[in-house]
Amino acid sequence: MARHYLDHASTSPARAQVVEAMLPWLGAAADPGRVHTEGRLSRAAVEDARERVAALLGARPREVVLTSGATEAIATAVHGATGRGNHVVCPAVEHSAVRDASARHDVTMVAVDARGRVDPEEIVAAVRPGETALVHLQWANHEVGTLQPVTEVVAACRERGVLVHVDAAAAVGHVPVDFAALGADLLSVSAHKLGGPQGVGALLVRRGLRLRPLLVGGEQERSRRAGTENVAGIVGFGAAAEVLAGSDHLASEAAAHRRLTTRALREATAVAGVVTYGDTEGRLPHLVCIGVAGVEAEAVLLGLDQAGVAAHSGSACSSESLEPSPVLEAMGVDAERSLRVSVGWSSTDADVDAFNRAFPEVVARLRALRPAGD
Repeated sequence: MARHYLDHASTSPARAQVVEAMLPWLGAAADPGRVHTEGRLSRAAVEDARERVAALLGARPREVVLTSGATEAIATAVHGATGRGNHVVCPAVEHSAVRDASARHDVTMVAVDARGRVDPEEIVAAVRPGETALVHLQWANHEVGTLQPVTEVVAACRERGVLVHVDAAAAVGHVPVDFAALGADLLSVSAHKLGGPQGVGALLVRRGLRLRPLLVGGEQERSRRAGTENVAGIVGFGAAAEVLAGSDHLASEAAAHRRLTTRALREATAVAGVVTYGDTEGRLPHLVCIGVAGVEAEAVLLGLDQAGVAAHSGSACSSESLEPSPVLEAMGVDAERSLRVSVGWSSTDADVDAFNRAFPEVVARLRALRPAGD
């Protein structure tokens, strides 16, 4: 049976250009901090990749701190910013990496509307003059795809002298991200969400901003992140960034992804009792989230998997957490009935066709198993 992968929002397979770029470094990388030829070659590869990542994100290369992924980047942002104070403002729909890192401090959670979007005025109202060290706001939600008013929030916080961290892991590679134009202080990103390798990411730190490092014990990354660099992974990250920064590549992929997810959403919501979660217009192009009345998400996922289709849910049964998705709970919807479909660079019409065939059949079969009256 052919497999159809529709869970790119969790992790996207590495692009062919990424694998090709990484292969030579898997067996030849030396410590980029050494002065011998092998070390200098590794350093050149790391700095070349840094420039490519910076170019994709509208940043200066010196603003790019390479990390093991977005989770580390987020933890670094929180740790660094809270050296200045203990109060953090965090929307309820932020990724668990943001919420959990913030929970170690005095945190004010901000509610969202039924589409998962925050009100900029509520974010600003939660700021405590002289006390707030950091405000979080994701570029777009990782479960329902809703785009957030990042520009407004960043501008308001900058006026008040409060640091802002933007989690752009779900957005980079799918919508244009310009760090310089946004004016944020900190921005986190992960390579594997856009067709790069797992285990590498970056924290963008605005020029002139000094933060205490999370990882200490070495002078790597200009003393901002200790530890020998993952040369092969960083090279792969740079290769993915180069592909996406190419002329109109990101825009063409985004258009293709929106067409595919729109097709999936149209067919899924034609099934009785299926509704859309999130904003169907102001959303990331590559993912959609639906609610399925009358059946639990885990059963739907298993049925789809048996039909060769891989998807995801905010249900506790389908995740590593024992609790259902805080994102969907904050939106006031049933996390135990949610299904997320997400496409990526390798997705085709055949993948969506497979979902469109399987989904109505799986839901009908599961509903037929319910006791009368349920």
